[in-house]
Amino acid sequence: MQVQIQALLAAQGGVGAGGAGIGPNTGAHIEVAKPAIFNEETGKVGGFIMACRLYLKMKMRGTSVEEQVQWVLSYVQGGSADVWKENIMEELESGEMEYETAEEFFTSLRKKFGGGEEESVKAVELRKLEQGGKTMEEFVQEFKRAARGSGCEGRPLVEEFKRGMNGGIRRKLMEVENLLTSIENWYRRATALDRNWQESRREEERLRKKEIGGGTQKQEKQSLL
Repeated sequence: MQVQIQALLAAQGGVGAGGAGIGPNTGAHIEVAKPAIFNEETGKVGGFIMACRLYLKMKMRGTSVEEQVQWVLSYVQGGSADVWKENIMEELESGEMEYETAEEFFTSLRKKFGGGEEESVKAVELRKLEQGGKTMEEFVQEFKRAARGSGCEGRPLVEEFKRGMNGGIRRKLMEVENLLTSIENWYRRATALDRNWQESRREEERLRKKEIGGGTQKQEKQSLL
């Protein structure tokens, strides 16, 4: 892993004095500043993540998530940050941990060094979530991402999920004989109910089109008589 990080640094032009530097022009002559070295200072984690996010977007869009995480880790140096970095690298190498997106890694970084900042941000995001026009499967995945690291769990988490889902599905679930308790049961039952409803809608639409088509054919046949 360390060799891979060194190779990425070499490919990106290395780290300048104090960690700041200018990235290579992989775009149309666009220069993007690299982040300063992050050494676990709580007040600087937000700025560090913002700088990394911008660089990844502008200069490393085509790279894998693993490469992006390794690159960010190369700028995490000093104090307990080194210990945390080594643990993350070992878990990545052993396959114990895997990030689907760079944002998931940034969430864990902010949670570790943000002094509770990440938890409050995620809690606010969770309270704003609503299903709207999304399928329940989409809403559940979005809700899970927001819930992770929010500090909300147990009954309060269930209540937030109930609040965010569409009213029709919520009422149906509240009518069940055995009231659901765990959040995982709410996820499964809500998804199944929404899937059945979506299938029913598609079947009704198919039958409606068939009836319209049959009526049109009948009218055409009568006009030929």
